[in-house]
Amino acid sequence: MAPSFHGLTNTLLRHELVDIETIERSVKQAAEEDIPLLTFLVNNNTINATQFAHVCSNDHGIPLFDLATFDINNLPSDFLNEKRVIKHSALPLFVRGSRLYIAIGDPTNQTALEEFQFNAGMRTEAILVCEKQLQATIKSKFESDSSALAVSEFDEQELANLELSDPESSVAQESDLDTDDQPIVIYINKLLMDAIRKGASDLHFEPYEKNYRVRFRIDGILHEIGSPPAYLSSRLAARLKVMSKMDIAEKRVPQDGRIKLKISAKKSIDFRVSSLPTLFGEKIVLRILDSSIAMMGIEQLGYEDEQRSLYEENLQRPQGMILVTGPTGSGKTVSLYTGLNILNTPERNISTAEDPVEINLAGVNQVHINQKAGLDFSSALKAFLRQDPDVVMVGEIRDLETAEIAIKAAQTGHLVLSTLHTNSAAETITRLMNMGVPGYNIASSVSLIIAQRLARRLCKHCKEPEEVPIEQLLKLGFDRADLNEEPIFYSPKGCDKCSGGYKGRVGIYETMPISESIGRIIMAGGNSIEISDEATQQGVKSLRHSGLLKALQGVTSLAEVNRVTSF
Repeated sequence: MAPSFHGLTNTLLRHELVDIETIERSVKQAAEEDIPLLTFLVNNNTINATQFAHVCSNDHGIPLFDLATFDINNLPSDFLNEKRVIKHSALPLFVRGSRLYIAIGDPTNQTALEEFQFNAGMRTEAILVCEKQLQATIKSKFESDSSALAVSEFDEQELANLELSDPESSVAQESDLDTDDQPIVIYINKLLMDAIRKGASDLHFEPYEKNYRVRFRIDGILHEIGSPPAYLSSRLAARLKVMSKMDIAEKRVPQDGRIKLKISAKKSIDFRVSSLPTLFGEKIVLRILDSSIAMMGIEQLGYEDEQRSLYEENLQRPQGMILVTGPTGSGKTVSLYTGLNILNTPERNISTAEDPVEINLAGVNQVHINQKAGLDFSSALKAFLRQDPDVVMVGEIRDLETAEIAIKAAQTGHLVLSTLHTNSAAETITRLMNMGVPGYNIASSVSLIIAQRLARRLCKHCKEPEEVPIEQLLKLGFDRADLNEEPIFYSPKGCDKCSGGYKGRVGIYETMPISESIGRIIMAGGNSIEISDEATQQGVKSLRHSGLLKALQGVTSLAEVNRVTSF
């Protein structure tokens, strides 16, 4: 009995795009690979995707939409389920009124439209696109864009079965928790996935006497997300400690751990976990480690053109020291990893000492500091210098011994990158002096100091203009040279695509090269005010000035600049 054909296969045969034998073979192979038939045919060059799209457009009377003109940043994140998109090769594009419009290469695929309709709770309508373009867009969204991790949705069964990538953790997961803790497993897994979806950097699990609080840090600001019953405090902490391979019996001292959560066949997310005994139980904080920051281009960080050029020039020096400074959470690690990514070539030997190693960088020799075993920054640096390094990164200069070894490395033909915790570039010099480093060593080894902060970006969908009098702008710190005739500033409004009018963050920088005149001030024992004044005369933009320029560019608001820079 001859097989019956309908839908896609019928269209292919009717227009003689393939023969029966090819169709039968392709249907079987596509089923084995668990991918849509059209995707299989296009990926294997069995049919011409553009030709098929035009055939469908004529057959069904549907205009052909060019996906190349669509900005994938505008995709409706609430309806982007990675599994569903890949399973059906169908991509939600936008919502208009009560309809969800789906880009699809096969308009006869009613199953896909019905499944999206059921899960979205609204009617769906097909938008015909070229399958090849569609596959490229899906790949760009879910494989290249780190925010794609934020769109995976899971039902209860999937949440319960989320895997830990470490086999030992998986064993612990099965053996340490009984079936009574299944709701705890689902609840925590859901929180982890929600944090990824919302772009959080940290999760806080906090026990109190009469309540329990869960908060996410999103774009630098903490938001309360949930408040489970206080009696679940110990069970929530135990679950998190099991996942991160901590000792669940030890509740008296702080512990550190790590979770590697497998969320799909191709993607895993790392969490750095810290427990702290408090009055009413253990507070657990998880830091989400996003490996995509290592691949970020320097142009994405927010440097002004002259600041970026200065950083890139100093990265290409064969020796010297680049110091990045700022408080915790100001983006220092991102700046350093971006610099390392630029330097990471087969011709260079790069070694890093980090506490802890947050992101794995292929081609870089990374050392995890272990104070208990006697492996600190200074001992790691001494070992690096015996291993023919070209570039050395020290996670943080905390003491005189580490500072002296780092400076010695910078003076003997190595490029050294490191961080300190100070408020400005000039104060970094006085901090090193206070540690006991001689001024002549600082002047001869340090080549560039970058002070930085992170400010929230205004949401491009809802930011609205605000009028600010010139007099007020001058009081805020603007120079008249910065202001055009009618400067336009924006304030946050808030919409369904952002958090309180902001979405994402941008760096604000002060990049201070150590010039001859600044070097003379350092060797004369000058203070941070003298160094800062000289840098300003040489055209170095302060953190405040750089922040105000970001507001003038419409990237952030004046209120946000006031929040993150001192005035």
